[in-house]
Amino acid sequence: MTTLPLLRAMLAARLPDPASDWLATTSAQIADFEDVGRFCAAISAASRYVPRGLLEPTADELRRAGQALPGWNPERWTLRETVRVVLVLSRTDLDTDDGSDAVLEAFRYADEGELCALYRALAHLPGPERYLWRAKEGCRTNMLTVFEADVCDTPYPAAHFDVVAWNQAVIKAVFIGAPVWRIEGLDRRLGPDLARMALDLVEERRSAGRAIQPDLWLCLGEHAGERGLEALEVELATGTSPAGRAAAAYGLMRSGQAERLAVLLREEQDQRVADAMRDAHAGHTDQGAFRALANFTAEV
Repeated sequence: MTTLPLLRAMLAARLPDPASDWLATTSAQIADFEDVGRFCAAISAASRYVPRGLLEPTADELRRAGQALPGWNPERWTLRETVRVVLVLSRTDLDTDDGSDAVLEAFRYADEGELCALYRALAHLPGPERYLWRAKEGCRTNMLTVFEADVCDTPYPAAHFDVVAWNQAVIKAVFIGAPVWRIEGLDRRLGPDLARMALDLVEERRSAGRAIQPDLWLCLGEHAGERGLEALEVELATGTSPAGRAAAAYGLMRSGQAERLAVLLREEQDQRVADAMRDAHAGHTDQGAFRALANFTAEV
């Protein structure tokens, strides 16, 4: 099921008439663009015709998005990003080398906003494996917006990254502050190497007297081992961040320690951490449970 009709429908309900008219005209013309330069110029021109602002899809639109492309979540897409993805998908030659070459060429000239749109488009393209090297390149950026567009809320990395690239992307997300829980497929692709890398980072930060990023506890699961369980216990006993301690509670339950978590819950004094413990003990331990930690006021 193609995502283009849904994207067009979402924009039709949100764009002012001048922007909507420009999009209709330009997307119709793009099918005939043999000049790659004109294609790239059209993507760039979106900022002159489309207002700023978030797409803000409804709950029903988010449901339909997940049906059209499992793992896709346009919750944080902007209007301009959506328009640019529609422009890319309007090409009729995307299943050919000429089409994929045009998309890759657009990356060469893109500014930050255009890069975000192009990375968001990758999972929607035919033959998405042709863009694997470009997706891996996106993981090297230190621009948070671009990294999130490449790695978060999209099924692309989980579907196409090998284990090395996958683990590096997850750990890079921790480093630059991208929410790891938004990396689609994380729970399915946990592994011993990722757990080891996360625990290495935990120990490195503790040695430096620095707080542990809560998202690191997402990376363990059943691969925590004795080393991971000990690290979780230390965080719960000595951590100063309620968000970090709550994350460790989820991590403990994700590691299969229901009885131990029940004991700790009876002793917990911080109401927010206790609430997280109850939630975890009730079985709400998938990566989406970490979304609630964004509401904690304590900083890491």
